[in-house]
Amino acid sequence: MDRKTFLKSLAILPLTTSAMKLNELNKITEPLGKTKKMPVLFLGHGSPMNAIEENEFVAGFRNVAKEIPKPNAILCISAHWETKGTFVTAMEKPKTIHDFGGFPKELFEVQYPAPGSPDLARETKTLIKKTTVGLDDKWGLDHGAWSVIKHLFPKADVPVIQLSLDYSQTPQYHYELAQQIKSLREKGVLIIGSGNMVHNLGMVAWKQLNETFGFDWAIEANEKMKQFILSSNHKQLINFRSQGKAFDLAIPTPEHYLPLLYSLAVKEESDPISLFNDKAVAGSLTMTSVKIG
Repeated sequence: MDRKTFLKSLAILPLTTSAMKLNELNKITEPLGKTKKMPVLFLGHGSPMNAIEENEFVAGFRNVAKEIPKPNAILCISAHWETKGTFVTAMEKPKTIHDFGGFPKELFEVQYPAPGSPDLARETKTLIKKTTVGLDDKWGLDHGAWSVIKHLFPKADVPVIQLSLDYSQTPQYHYELAQQIKSLREKGVLIIGSGNMVHNLGMVAWKQLNETFGFDWAIEANEKMKQFILSSNHKQLINFRSQGKAFDLAIPTPEHYLPLLYSLAVKEESDPISLFNDKAVAGSLTMTSVKIG
């Protein structure tokens, strides 16, 4: 190589390196680029056994997955990650957490090796101004997330992060915080709330665990919740403690109910809304699930 050719190659090198770096950056940020607005789900996850059983609710999860575009990533708010403060999982490879007891060995052997998304975790942290969001590297995916997401995307090929529930905060606080992540819907992110609208384990009919029926108060509360959901009357759903005895029995503690508020908070006025898996089980639980958009 002569001197002139050598100098030309040196001149090109920084540009080539910069171009390579730019391409790498584009690949990293591409999943969070602007897309068609994603739908939103609230999934009544019920028993962890739904992860391995074949039933009408599992079929409902699979069917709704066919109706939505494949997301770039998933942000899940699960009833089973309560914290003091707000955190988002930020690891590359979240572990599958078996956060339950007394179930068959087969359930504990289930793994859902979906990747995480540190980029989405950082963007979520940036979007939320209501509090300082911590980046978590210890949690993973609890059964509120993986037991249902595995039916939506069985190949575990969609990155999943979780956003925790601050147990010290009010329903209004959670609703307002959730509104701050609404823009993720336009970046290919599927937001999923996972819990149960009616969830009273203390009153479960254990001998009828697999039967689809509800106590009168459970049906009353569930019907009223559905009316508020379909009419976009979020104020009444936020103020669930002022809705009477049926709601008090349906929501003895709020952790399974709050993910519903997260899903509703990111709804746009023009979004259609529909229900599926709308049945009660074991008397005091409902599997009612919501699709927005």
